[in-house]
Amino acid sequence: MPAVVVSDGNAPAFEGRTTVYVIICGIIAAFGGFIFGFDNGISGGVTAMDDFLKEFFPLVYERKKNAHEDNYCKYNDAYLQLFTSSLYLAALVASFIASKVCSSFGRKPTMQIASIMALLGVALTAGAKNMIMLIMGRIGLGFGVGFANQAVPLFLSEIAHSKIRGSLNILFQLFVTIGILAASLVNYFCEAVHPNGWRIALGIAGVPAVILFFGSLIITETPTSLIEREKFEQGKQTLRKIRGVENVDAEYDSLVHASNVAKQVKAPFKKLMKPVSRPPLIISVCLQVFQQFTGINAIIFYAPVLFQTVGFKSNASLLSAVITGLVNVFSTLVSVFLVDKAGRRILLLQACVQMFITQGIIGAIMMAKLTPTSTLSPTEGVIVVILVCLFIMSFAWSWGPLGWLIPSETFPLETRTAGFSCAVSMNMFCTFIIAQSFLSMLCTMRAGIFFFFAAWILVMGIFAYFLVPETKGVPIDSIAERVWKQHWFWKRYMVHDYAYDSDDDERKTPK
Repeated sequence: MPAVVVSDGNAPAFEGRTTVYVIICGIIAAFGGFIFGFDNGISGGVTAMDDFLKEFFPLVYERKKNAHEDNYCKYNDAYLQLFTSSLYLAALVASFIASKVCSSFGRKPTMQIASIMALLGVALTAGAKNMIMLIMGRIGLGFGVGFANQAVPLFLSEIAHSKIRGSLNILFQLFVTIGILAASLVNYFCEAVHPNGWRIALGIAGVPAVILFFGSLIITETPTSLIEREKFEQGKQTLRKIRGVENVDAEYDSLVHASNVAKQVKAPFKKLMKPVSRPPLIISVCLQVFQQFTGINAIIFYAPVLFQTVGFKSNASLLSAVITGLVNVFSTLVSVFLVDKAGRRILLLQACVQMFITQGIIGAIMMAKLTPTSTLSPTEGVIVVILVCLFIMSFAWSWGPLGWLIPSETFPLETRTAGFSCAVSMNMFCTFIIAQSFLSMLCTMRAGIFFFFAAWILVMGIFAYFLVPETKGVPIDSIAERVWKQHWFWKRYMVHDYAYDSDDDERKTPK
């Protein structure tokens, strides 16, 4: 049977309104998403630039210029893929470190560390003289991305009132898409700058990192983090400030209670392995796997390369990437307006249908029309771009933002940073797999790669229908009672919902 939908009416009412200050804090923090998006988008454009290829990947450059080279294989190079994928491997490692920093020192310092690491990475990549500097720079950027992706979604969920939590959290994904669009525009203009256009493109990645660093000096820490670190009065004052009302006693007491429960758990990663933690952990991890195996990042990373494969010239392929970037941004805005009205589940399910159809048609066109040595006709090429846009559109209002939103709002406080770090690390691991293997998969599977992704989309649609519950409008610290314990499948794991002592051993008395 399908998942039970939990209505807004079940949630306790906490006083508060949407304040300008909260929106400003959300926008500044969301620049962490901009860093992620820009680094996602910039690598595909840079790897399509001849000056960059000649300096670091001369063999790929020669294959690219060979008119008789296999369309599907001319960019297949392990080191070229490593340039893109090394960032995500570093982010995977960084997410576990960031989890501890986030809990011990707060969300703000974690974002500041993210910006510093990103700036170091930018300096190395933009000034790279050899492959070692280039890869080390991408690793530095990866640590920045890992820290930002850990802190920002948690920050956004924790400062938002439950009625706008979805919309505010999606600012992260919105800025990811703006970063991708900005990268596409930078690539488009820098491609004509010889011989150092690629250095300019990589160097501009430092701008959002600077904004995040200085912006994080003026935003607040979250009340949850302050209370978690026993700064109770400061936490209550901050709660009043972000809610815009004086009477915050009910929400404050809820946060203090959640903090007291969390303090009983000295080994949060160990508690994640307990049955009671399985519902949010399984859903959060699976969402990351499914998000990446839609094929979205294969398209985002290598959009210019993909469009060149189907016959577009270099400049036209970069322009096509700009178009898809615009679609990405505006479609994410759809999610901002709908997620707290329509809910999470309907967006996930609708998108699965649209993504399945578009991936299947793209694969069919390329299988029928694109041989290893031919190109698509201009009309067929335009159709592929339109289908890519339709695919990105559906992803951008669903699995893209909700892949970050749902994990950030479903863990209880005692396992929130640990659980979210598992989600971030799984996302980075799957992103690494796609980034490192896509060009080789394209060479081996040819058009069949799109059917491969379509099969994954079918599986994730079934998963979402039966196992992903609705969390719209439910306060973040009421998810266990209002969602997991009411769900037809997950409630079986909540039967033994025990408190834990300092050694994380089960007490005899249930909560």
